[in-house]
Amino acid sequence: MCNCSKGKYYITTPIYYPSGNPHIGHCYTTVACDTIARFKRMQGYDVMFLTGTDEHGQKIELKAEEKGVTPKAYVDEIVDNFKRLWETMGISYDRFIRTTDDYHVEAVQKIFKTLYDKGYIYKGEYSGKYCTPCESFWTESQLVDGKCPDCGREVIDAHEEAYFLRLSDYADKVEKFLTETDYLQPKSRVNEMVNNFIKPGLEDLCVSRTSFKWGVPVDFDPGHVVYVWVDALSNYITALGYDNDKYDDFGKYWPADMHMTAKEIVRFHSIVWPIILMMLDLPLPKRLYGHGWINFNGQKMSKSLGNVIDPFVLAERYGSDAVRYQILRDMPYGSDCNFSNEIMISRINTDLANDFGNLVSRTVAMADKYFGGTLPEEREYDQLDDELVEMASALCGKVTPMIGEARLSNALEEIFRVVSRANKYIDETEPWKLGREECSKPRLASVLYNLLESIRICSGLLFPFMPKTMPKVWQQIGADESMTAYDTLGTFGVLPGNVTVHKGEVLFPRIDMEKEIEELNSLLVPAKTIREDEDLDKANVITIDQFAEVKLRSGEITACEKVKKSKKLLKLTVDDGRNGRQIVSGIASWYQPEELVGKKIVFVANLAPAKLCGELSEGMILACDAGENDVRVLFLDKDVPNGSTIR
Repeated sequence: MCNCSKGKYYITTPIYYPSGNPHIGHCYTTVACDTIARFKRMQGYDVMFLTGTDEHGQKIELKAEEKGVTPKAYVDEIVDNFKRLWETMGISYDRFIRTTDDYHVEAVQKIFKTLYDKGYIYKGEYSGKYCTPCESFWTESQLVDGKCPDCGREVIDAHEEAYFLRLSDYADKVEKFLTETDYLQPKSRVNEMVNNFIKPGLEDLCVSRTSFKWGVPVDFDPGHVVYVWVDALSNYITALGYDNDKYDDFGKYWPADMHMTAKEIVRFHSIVWPIILMMLDLPLPKRLYGHGWINFNGQKMSKSLGNVIDPFVLAERYGSDAVRYQILRDMPYGSDCNFSNEIMISRINTDLANDFGNLVSRTVAMADKYFGGTLPEEREYDQLDDELVEMASALCGKVTPMIGEARLSNALEEIFRVVSRANKYIDETEPWKLGREECSKPRLASVLYNLLESIRICSGLLFPFMPKTMPKVWQQIGADESMTAYDTLGTFGVLPGNVTVHKGEVLFPRIDMEKEIEELNSLLVPAKTIREDEDLDKANVITIDQFAEVKLRSGEITACEKVKKSKKLLKLTVDDGRNGRQIVSGIASWYQPEELVGKKIVFVANLAPAKLCGELSEGMILACDAGENDVRVLFLDKDVPNGSTIR
């Protein structure tokens, strides 16, 4: 969409660990990188967009063993699902790397040997704590309440012969790199890395294992496999041809312009990765952005809330562009965000259907009604035009640096300010009144042209965010590809004066919230009840440690009423033995509010708060299926103290 050339731009996602199928969290990072990559291509950059999968490690080996397949067969199936999801979500990656690819394995072995020959890797014995899910080694002092500081799970004692990387030799250099450059963003993460990992004394990193076999073999010492982080981090250069013959564009694209990761692996990308590159005498990447987490309000796949988070289901029901928009719009820069189907539906209805979609359909419909679809070139100016024209003209200049800095939510907010202003402009100019008099037609033509131009600029800037929908907008407003090129988006007045519009389909149909949640609930009803003694795998067996993460407490319902906006929800006031809390539960079909008051119940106390139909819910009460279309709450004896721990 731009004929100019501005040089190269190399952007990467982390390579995802295929121990399970992709979820909405994977989507955020990949969609964010895709949006930036698409925008940079619009600007005229030669873009390399890399993603892939990190397929080695003990966890993969154990999961494959449980299923009775080889580790490679296990990851092959899941990797196919990742690729299928990226196609569904419209991800325009240029290269996909798998750490099981032969060229990557060969290159990692060479990198490991180079570091060993240079004296940066030495042989020793590891004795300490290890988190299997995170594939991370920790010292006793780094644990939080005796558990992994990243995921909060239990760690195990580990003792084995291993190779170590001399990170400690580079503590001063990597601290200087983090504090004196803009590499790590947001800046708040710099203090976290320096104070938590470097200042206390940067310890050498264990970079090989002997307790499992599924990994890149250390070719000069049989029995050792390369530890996951040297293997995984190297993908960013091996995918460009470093130390292999598969590709030959390392010199063209390195160093990376942006690595994007979730915050839990920022430590490895901000400390370990730059040190490895320093040891290899390679240029350092320009930017690392560690984004926040998507929280599911503790209600993943909840029957009562219809909280379906399977991205395939979401994309099928709402369209991939709507999913892309919502997760990017609601993730603040550097912070966490909440996700629920209610949040997504509300965002689709408000921003996409009411604001943007309605702006397009109203404008096109009025041009068609009053001018047969083609605007006359005679115009009449009014001061009411100035603010909209100025805002639309300045939009590209405001949004461009935001997208370059991964401030995607801010960029969307800025675009939708202009969308809102355009809708307000319709109310101010009242085109339906102008259309009544022939003498007002020049003024009406100006109003509609200003609206079409504002839509052109907004839709051009929205294209990287919603690449499947915006071309439909351009067709409706009479714009061809040249009129939505990046170089035109800072100029007001690109559409021809006699532009012809074309009425089209509704871009984002409104969704009936209550009906949709009900339908999503039905999707969660299993086709067949699986008994644990029939199929342990399908029964979702958990460990005692996983169960211990759920805090169950006793409480007494002191007040109860129906939620006005819902037929299924009750609002419970619960004495939890502390400060009290409000819980919203989908049990209105089975209980009247008055019969619940005074009852003792069991509730999940450490559930992330959520808003359901506008009401705050701080927990979930326990109930059971008591037959077809019948639910029964679990009640306790009256003498059980409020706030007691259930175990």
